[in-house]
Amino acid sequence: MAVYHEFFELDTIARPSFHDVTGRVKEIVSRSGIKDGIALVYSQHTTCSVMIQEESHDETYAGVKYIHQDLLDILDRLIPECRKEGQYLHPGPKLIKYGLEVIDEPPAWCLNTDAHLRAALMGRSESIPVINGHLELGEFGQLYFIDFDGTRERKRIVRVQLVGE
Repeated sequence: MAVYHEFFELDTIARPSFHDVTGRVKEIVSRSGIKDGIALVYSQHTTCSVMIQEESHDETYAGVKYIHQDLLDILDRLIPECRKEGQYLHPGPKLIKYGLEVIDEPPAWCLNTDAHLRAALMGRSESIPVINGHLELGEFGQLYFIDFDGTRERKRIVRVQLVGE
């Protein structure tokens, strides 16, 4: 049984964003040499998720795929966007102090509780069968990396690990 690991970086914007990573993951599967096994696509970031969804084709005027906007609208009803301090218990005074004194982070960057909760609800990974060297995503499946944290632009890491033969 072989194990293969690679990662790549994404630049995200200062609002929730969806990134189609299907092509990059397929390239990694091809480079891995694994013909039959499992591919794990994983976000190490606690405000990000990975999901499989179809290509929506249609977009809002802001460039957000309809299916992604629908998801954001539903999540906003369940977990409203964090707009001000005190809206959620998190972040508390100890985290704000830690951010200021230890990692030099402005308090406004901590107003991402909604992103943490959304990522916890959605999950941070997807496992996909690899059969005959190909990801089995189904007829319409695409892999998306989602950054729910809209507090600032970021560089994010997507990890791909394959196990198989």
